Amino acid sequence: MNRIAVVVLGLMTLAGCAGVTQTPERVVLPEVARFSSAKAGETLPGGWRAMTLSRYKQATEYQLVVEDGHTVVKASADASASGLIHDINVDLQAFPVIRWRWKVNELIEGADNTRHSHEDSPVRLLVTFEGDKTKWDFSDRLFATQLRMMTGAELPYATLMYIWENRATKGTLIDNAHTSRVKMIVAESGRDRLGRWIEESRDLRADFRRAFGEEPGRVRSVAVMTDSDNTGEKSHAYYGDIAFERGSLEHSVLSRND
Repeated sequence: MNRIAVVVLGLMTLAGCAGVTQTPERVVLPEVARFSSAKAGETLPGGWRAMTLSRYKQATEYQLVVEDGHTVVKASADASASGLIHDINVDLQAFPVIRWRWKVNELIEGADNTRHSHEDSPVRLLVTFEGDKTKWDFSDRLFATQLRMMTGAELPYATLMYIWENRATKGTLIDNAHTSRVKMIVAESGRDRLGRWIEESRDLRADFRRAFGEEPGRVRSVAVMTDSDNTGEKSHAYYGDIAFERGSLEHSVLSRND
């Protein structure tokens, strides 16, 4: 994923309409439209839309399929890069945990997200945040200005990107080559867990503090992306449902697909 790919992050600042609704009986969690609520072959659930990186790049193909008895998204990349995005408005003080499922059958052999020219991943989960942009340093303001001039889009205040890496160890924090406002975290690495559904859960507040050295603002969007444009290889992967949850990782509960 090169400099052009960073441009797409500016499209993620649109405000989401989903929020937290309270009643005397229960609390409804901020809802990311579930892939499992749709039927294979249909259009994506409401709230999801295509995230195109550049008109000069081949788009990754996304389709709803049945995998292991549940409707999920299958991503098929062939020297391509694009994603799916869902706008949302989440207060991390109330819902700090994000949980999702993905499945990777094979790695992208030439990928290495620690090298700018080899930044590809079979799966990515992106989370963008709002915040006070007056705190940005000069280089980030300059990059945001260049982005705005080229595309008319705004760079989000901050973006966390969870990836599956070939070599970098799980938990590694990787800087973006162009801006300090985007950080990658290695959620999975290597071949040991290939070929099966993996449920991931992360404390977004803790990850944000580690990546950016401050408290996070509200979440503005989530996105998934499978890209192989830098290596020119093929990649196939699957994404399950995404949810935000109350409490700590130890006490959070998700209605699982399996």
